[in-house]
Amino acid sequence: MFRSFKEIKSHYHFTIEDESRLRGVRELMLEHCERIIDDLHSWVVDLPETAAFFAEESRKKRVFESHRVWFIDLFSGNYDSRYYDKMIKVGQIHERAKVDPHFIITSFNIIRSSCKDILHQYVDDKEKRSKTLNSIDKIVDINLDIMTSSYIEEEVREYSPAYRVRTALIAFSERFSQTMNFVLIVALIGLTLGVIGLFIYDLQYLLSGNLEKGIITALGSMLMLWIVIELMNTEIKHLKGGRFRISVFVGVALVAFIRDTLIMALKHENVENMYFLSALILILGIVFWLVTKAEERSS
Repeated sequence: MFRSFKEIKSHYHFTIEDESRLRGVRELMLEHCERIIDDLHSWVVDLPETAAFFAEESRKKRVFESHRVWFIDLFSGNYDSRYYDKMIKVGQIHERAKVDPHFIITSFNIIRSSCKDILHQYVDDKEKRSKTLNSIDKIVDINLDIMTSSYIEEEVREYSPAYRVRTALIAFSERFSQTMNFVLIVALIGLTLGVIGLFIYDLQYLLSGNLEKGIITALGSMLMLWIVIELMNTEIKHLKGGRFRISVFVGVALVAFIRDTLIMALKHENVENMYFLSALILILGIVFWLVTKAEERSS
């Protein structure tokens, strides 16, 4: 069963600082990329068990080039859902090619050792070198973890019809969820354009000289625009693997009632309803504050 990439990174304590350190040695590793990859390929072609697999020159060239691309991505500093998906596919490809996991693990160890040799040779600052080595260990282990899990998942799916059905259902559900997220984003874009139109409509009161009504209604529309933008940002972060924020939806209700109260106060009518709305705004404000604090503690 695949874990989320966010969960995997948290288990390895892989932080933004690790990403920054890996990005910081990218140029150094690119400069010595051929040396590191050659170390790996020399070992691969010398093994009797793998030499036959690379007897075909076109296959050898294609696979060796994919090794270079993978190594360069290792120091990209950008480890998002697309990077995660790539690693899953790599594991699946290895299983379909019937590559023994032993050789995958050994290959990772060769890459790790070669990177460490480069750092010891070219990075004099001991503290920086130590932290960078730790970051390299983490990203290599994360890659190995994902690929191995993907390998096992693919192997189980191959021999279990029930598992294939389950996997197909999960894949369909994921595609359906992604489609609905796309629909939601489009709907939020349309809603944002609608609120902008409402704001422009409210400005007519300012242009007609009714400053009091114009300012209050325009302010209400601006609040609505702000909350719709927050909803869109929340959805975008969620699609990127971020935490789902309940506080935004509480904020939507809070802003809607604030806008209604402003308009009602402008009309000087339904005083009893204003008392009710004011109490409701107070309660929603407290709920919003509590939910926000809870989200900050859990983030």
